Amino acid sequence: MEIHRAAVIGSGVMGSGIAAHLANAGIPVLLLDIVPAGAADRNQLAKGAIERMLKTEPAPLMHPRNAARITPGNVDDDLGALAQCDWIIEAVLEDLAVKRALYARVDQVRKAGSIVSSNTSTIPLALLVEGQPKSFAQDFCITHFFNPPRYMRLLEIVAGPDTRAEAVATVREVCDVRLGKGVVVCKDTPGFIANRIGTFWMQVAVNEAIALGLTVEEADAVMGKPIGIPKTGVFGLFDLVGIDLMPHVSKSLLSTLPAKDAYRDTHVDQPLIAQMIADGNIGRKGKGGFYRMKKTDKGKVFESIDLKSGEYRATKPARLSSVQAQGSLRSPVSGLRSLVTHSDRGGRYAWSVLKQVLNYASARAPEIADSIVDVDQAMRLGFGWKFGPFELIDQLGAKWFADKLTKEGIAVAPLLARAAAAGSFYATDGGVLKYLDADGRYVPIVRPPGVLLLADVKRRSKPVHKNAAAALWDIGDRVLCLEFTTRMNAIDPFTLLMIEQAIVTIGDGLGAYRALVIYNEGSQFSVGENIARVLLALNIAAWRELERRFRAGQEAFQALKYAPFPVVGAAHGMALGGGCELLLHCDAVQAHAECNIGLVETSVGVVPVWGGCKEMLIRALTAHPGDMVKAIGGLFETIMKARLSRSSDDARDLLFLGEDDAVTMNRDRLLADAKAKALLLAHDYEPPKHVELRLPGVMGRAMLVASVKALHDVGMTTDHDLAIAGELAGVLSGGDTDPTHLLTDEDLFALERAAFLRLLRMPATVARIEHMLATGKPL
Repeated sequence: MEIHRAAVIGSGVMGSGIAAHLANAGIPVLLLDIVPAGAADRNQLAKGAIERMLKTEPAPLMHPRNAARITPGNVDDDLGALAQCDWIIEAVLEDLAVKRALYARVDQVRKAGSIVSSNTSTIPLALLVEGQPKSFAQDFCITHFFNPPRYMRLLEIVAGPDTRAEAVATVREVCDVRLGKGVVVCKDTPGFIANRIGTFWMQVAVNEAIALGLTVEEADAVMGKPIGIPKTGVFGLFDLVGIDLMPHVSKSLLSTLPAKDAYRDTHVDQPLIAQMIADGNIGRKGKGGFYRMKKTDKGKVFESIDLKSGEYRATKPARLSSVQAQGSLRSPVSGLRSLVTHSDRGGRYAWSVLKQVLNYASARAPEIADSIVDVDQAMRLGFGWKFGPFELIDQLGAKWFADKLTKEGIAVAPLLARAAAAGSFYATDGGVLKYLDADGRYVPIVRPPGVLLLADVKRRSKPVHKNAAAALWDIGDRVLCLEFTTRMNAIDPFTLLMIEQAIVTIGDGLGAYRALVIYNEGSQFSVGENIARVLLALNIAAWRELERRFRAGQEAFQALKYAPFPVVGAAHGMALGGGCELLLHCDAVQAHAECNIGLVETSVGVVPVWGGCKEMLIRALTAHPGDMVKAIGGLFETIMKARLSRSSDDARDLLFLGEDDAVTMNRDRLLADAKAKALLLAHDYEPPKHVELRLPGVMGRAMLVASVKALHDVGMTTDHDLAIAGELAGVLSGGDTDPTHLLTDEDLFALERAAFLRLLRMPATVARIEHMLATGKPL
C-alpha cells in the first residue's frame, strides 16, 4: 500500500507540525479541526494554524511553498473528504473519550484499508480501540511523533494484536524513507520507550539536584556534555518542553503504570515546580523557567532560579572539578567512570542519577521494547542523548556497574546481571556489531534495507588510505568514500592531500574503483577552511604559504570536477565556505533534507577562494540566460550577505543545489543514496566540459558596489563591508575586462586568490577571524 494523501485531525502545535512535515515530504494533507462557536470562518482553526506555521521559529515547513500542500477544513463539514485519504492521523486532546468518539465518526467515512493512527504519547493502544469494530482495530496503530515533528527524528510505532502487518509496514516505510524518521516499534506499555525512561530520568535528576544542594547551573553542567546529553541538561530541558507539561505526563503515567514500577517511588510533587507553574514561570513559552532573561536599563540580564528559596538570582557559572576533570567519553576509565566516582558533589550527583536511571532502563527494557537497540535509539533520537542507556553502561563497564550497585544494596536488574556476566551489552565479532538479547545471546544488529552506515564499514575493514585529516574507505561496488576526520570536518592541507590521493587511487575509473562519494558521519559535512590555521599564518606573515595553500585548494577541487570518474557529495548538517565550494565542484550532490549550505566567507572578512565564485557564476548565468544583470546581482547579494540555506529546498533556490541534485529525508540513508547516485553516473561517464564566461567587467563592478555604497553612506554598513563588496564585485564582474572577452577557470581562480589575499592583509579581517574563533559568531 502507498500513501498518496494524508489527513491530520487536530491543528494544535503537534497536529499542525505533523501536517507540515507531511507536506515537507511531498504528501498532500488535509488538516481538520473543530468549528469554534460563533466562528465566521468555519475553517478558522486550521487556517490559523497554517498562517502561524509560516511565521513560527524554528520553522515547521522546510520551505514556505510547502504550505500549499496543506488543505484546511473542519470535522463538521469536511469529514467526508477522509474517504480520499490513505493515512488519517489523530492529534486531538489526550482525552480517551474524545478520541473514541472521533474514531467512531472517522470509521463511518474512511475508505476500506485506510490506516488510522493516534499521536498519543500516554494512552495505551488497547484502551483506544476498546469498543471499536475489529475492522477499525486492524487498520489502527499509534504513531508517536516528537515535538517539533520536523526536527525530532524519533517516531514510535505501537501496533495492537489485531493491527495488520501490512499497515504497520506501510507506516514504518513512509515514516522512515519519506519523513526521515528513526522508527522504533514499541510494545503497548505506558509512555512507550522514550517517555517512559526519559520522564523517570528527569524526575530523578530534579530530585537529586535538590537533595544534594546543587544549583541548576551545576546540575545541567553534569547532566549535559559530560554524559553525552544536550547542553540543556535537565533543567534547561524542562524550560524547553514546558514545565507545565510535566505534571500532566506524570499523572498519565501514574494512572497506568504497574503497581511496583520504580517511577511511583521516585515521583515527587516538588513544591517549587508547583509554585513556578502558578506564577507562570513555565519555561521558554512563559515568563521564564529555571532560567530566564530579564531586560533592564543596563541591558539583558540572565537569571536562574534558586532551588532552595525559589527566588531568581544572576546566573552563575558552574565550577565543578568533576566536570573539568572528566575528560573524554571514549575511555570508560578516564571518562564517564571518572565522573561518577569523583568525590565532589558533581560526581555524587552524576552517580546518584545514573545508578537509578540505567538500572531502571535495564529493568524495563524487556517489558517496553523488543531489544536494547530500540531503547538506545529511542533515547538518542527522542531526547538527543549521544549514547543510549545501555551504551552508557558499557562505558562504565557492565560488571563494574552491577558490582557497585550490589555494594550499595541495590537490586540489580536481571538484564544487567546477564550483561555483567557476558561482559557488555554490545560486542563486535568479526567486524559485525552485536547486542545482548533477553536470553543472554549476542545477536547481530541488522540495518534496514537501503541503510549503509560508514561506522559499520569501518568496523569490518581498514581504510584504503588514511592521514591526519581524512580517510578513504571501500564501500563496495567499486565505490570509494572520502571521509573528513578533523574537528567539524574543517579542511586543511592534509584534507587536500587526501583528495589528491583519492583521484590517484581511482585513476581512470576503469580499474578497482569507478566512483567517489564524499561523506562523513559527523554532525557537519564541513565548516570549510580551518581559519585557525589561516590566522596562525597571518600572525607570522606567511604570505607565500597562504597563496600556495589557496592555489592548492583550487587545484584539488578543480581536479575533482574534471576527474574521469563521477564524484558525489553527500551533504548534511552545515556545508560552509570551503565545504560548500567542495560540493559545487562535485558532479552531483545527494543532500540530506536538513542541510545548511552557504558561502559565508564575508562573515570573516574575505570572499570565496576555492572556486565558489566561479562555480556559482556558471550556475547563475545558466539559471538566468540572457539576463547578466539579474544573474550576477542576485549572486552578489547571496554571497555578500553570507546567506545560508535553511533546508535543501532553500539551498536549491539559492543555487547551492542544482536541478539534478537529489534529497534524502532520512540521514541514515544518505550514504546508500549517494552511492547509488554515483553508480548511476558511472555508466558511460564523461567529465564536464570546460566553460568560458563573458562577464561585464569594470562597469558591472561599479553597479554592484553602488548598492553597498548607498548603505554605507547612511551608516548601515561598515568600511570593511564596503571593502569586501569591492573585492567580491571585482571577482563576479570578471575584473578588468568587458563582455567581449572570454574568461577561463584559471582567470577566475586568479581573481579569487588576489581578492582573498588583499582582504587578508586588512586588520579588520583579522579582527573578524579572531572574533569568529573566540565566539563562533560573526563580528
